[in-house]
Amino acid sequence: MSAIFKQELKLNLKSLLIWALTVGGLGFICVMMYKSMEGDVMEMADSFSNMGAFSEAFGMSTLSIATLAGFFATEVGTVHGLGSAMFAAFLASCMLSKEEDGHTGEFLYSLPVSRWKVVTSKCLAVIVNLILFTLICGIFYVMGFVCLGEDVLWEELIRFLLSMLFMNVEVASLALLVSAVSQRNRMGVGLGIALVLYVSDITGRVVPDMKDYLFVEPFSFTNASEIFAGIDAPEYSIPIAAAVTIAALAAAYAVYLKRDLAS
Repeated sequence: MSAIFKQELKLNLKSLLIWALTVGGLGFICVMMYKSMEGDVMEMADSFSNMGAFSEAFGMSTLSIATLAGFFATEVGTVHGLGSAMFAAFLASCMLSKEEDGHTGEFLYSLPVSRWKVVTSKCLAVIVNLILFTLICGIFYVMGFVCLGEDVLWEELIRFLLSMLFMNVEVASLALLVSAVSQRNRMGVGLGIALVLYVSDITGRVVPDMKDYLFVEPFSFTNASEIFAGIDAPEYSIPIAAAVTIAALAAAYAVYLKRDLAS
């Protein structure tokens, strides 16, 4: 079991570094842009906060982008939210199906190891990769604050990153279920799930009739503007996310442990 876990970490190291350095690097650049744009942003802040649906969708009506916290929440929050969800989906959507698609399952399941241990090892590898991704990105964001000579907003930043990590685990669990039921890599389906969930959150913040149902959506408790403004997550959003994650993982186990695997 430990050998499979270590092998998965090794195989996904390159992807982890590419995604983490890209998302974290973009976030760092966004933070560094604040000083050069500070004067212009202050002039545009009132206009942006009164742009109706656009302001609601990206949190500009919740927190002023004239402040570093508001600028970070609006810019970096968007980059990290979408980028991290896509990485989680990308990673998990191929985790199980690649054994059949690449015909490596013939060797793997000839070893004295149960399917349960294989699935568990791969799940743990996904979680560890998501934790490392979050840490690397977090280091970039802290570096941005330090380079600007600003105080790091530790409480808000940690809450934001932990919320994103939990959301990424939920997205990964859904993508893992897709991987469990398929004989081929379904990376496109996994990335599609992440994009649909992201768009549904934006739509829910714009359409008044959908706002009352935002709590069922994974991005509902990761909104950076609300986190940096000190607003609590929607009621029941985190328990629902936990229930969806557990249900998706249980379904992935149930399907993969029982179905006939292609040779």
